[in-house]
Amino acid sequence: MALAAPSSLRRLPTTPPHVPSPPCASRLRSRPLREPRLCHRLVAAAAAAATAPLASSSTTADTERRKHELLRAVQETRRGFAAGPDQRAAIEEAVVAVEERGAGEGTPLDLAALDGTWRLCYTSASDVLVLFEAAERLPPLQVGQIYQKFECKDRSDGGIVRNVVRWSIENLLEEEEGATLMVSAKFVVLSKRNIFLQFEEVAVENIKISEQLQALIAPAILPRSFLSLQILQFLKTFRAQVPVSGPERRSPGGLYYLSYLDRDMLLGRSVGGGGVFVFTKAQPLT
Repeated sequence: MALAAPSSLRRLPTTPPHVPSPPCASRLRSRPLREPRLCHRLVAAAAAAATAPLASSSTTADTERRKHELLRAVQETRRGFAAGPDQRAAIEEAVVAVEERGAGEGTPLDLAALDGTWRLCYTSASDVLVLFEAAERLPPLQVGQIYQKFECKDRSDGGIVRNVVRWSIENLLEEEEGATLMVSAKFVVLSKRNIFLQFEEVAVENIKISEQLQALIAPAILPRSFLSLQILQFLKTFRAQVPVSGPERRSPGGLYYLSYLDRDMLLGRSVGGGGVFVFTKAQPLT
């Protein structure tokens, strides 16, 4: 026998009741963006932030390329002595190209970065080229490496600079580094990129005699006498110095413009037509 459905179940509607949409849904879908400019600015800022490292990397790569081209241009010039007029003009263009990548006129000189030893790669300064000319005319004379040593790490207004020239005399001193000529000067920072040099002393030191001369002074086959030992010791510790300033005479000086400086290259110009200098960072002198 079939059971009859309860009357309450028979009265349930056969279709689900209508659920109205939220009153603001259609308005939200059709509402225009109130601040499109803000959106554009945010997109532009995000794009700039994403491309900034790429731009910086590109600038750095271009700077390194220019430095490499400059060093390649001066490579066969024997530090400037063998450079002809056309070669000097090309080198000057390469120098200016690197200077364009410098920190700029308004950036203060970083004395902490300047501190240290810099090896000369090229110059057009006549007071340095005369050393190479002398070695060319006097074959026994040898001119080795030339350095500028700045001592200014903990300073903000200046420091000390030492011009160091390694030289030798064939058969008497060790090759190219048998002796050291050192010209010391104080310097003060005059402006963002200009320093003024005030020379104080010229010295000859670090005499290293050749094996031939040692054998002449104290032959190995004979017992070394007290006199021969004294001579050898005197030569090893010899230092002759001549002051170039004093109470009765004015110290010579010069204006020096540091046109480019980074971790491994220094470019300078002697103000007044004294020439250009190209240096690279070197190990500390011993």
